[in-house]
Amino acid sequence: MTKYLISFPSAAMAVTSEELPAVSDAAHAVVQEAKDAGVWVFGGGIDESIPPVMVEGDGTVSEGTYPQTAQLEGGYSVLELPSYDAALEWAAKIATACRCAQEVRAFQFDPAS
Repeated sequence: MTKYLISFPSAAMAVTSEELPAVSDAAHAVVQEAKDAGVWVFGGGIDESIPPVMVEGDGTVSEGTYPQTAQLEGGYSVLELPSYDAALEWAAKIATACRCAQEVRAFQFDPAS
């Protein structure tokens, strides 16, 4: 089976504060459905209050990140699924719950993971 990353940037989820509890409940319901189906690997939202840092091989830490990932934020789910079509089906469920489109990417197979 292949692991799929299903994600969205924070700005894509434009819901009002009144809608947020319903969106949260719907998202948690999809997560529980994925857990019950045995396909959930992990997921969550990036804590945007903690800035990213770079860590070198010698342990040196510096503020910032790679330029191309400066906007890495939002919500992420990793599911282990039997097919790309199954990933699209789960992405549609998450899109409905979160009220925004989802990006789907497949991880390369690694027998050690």
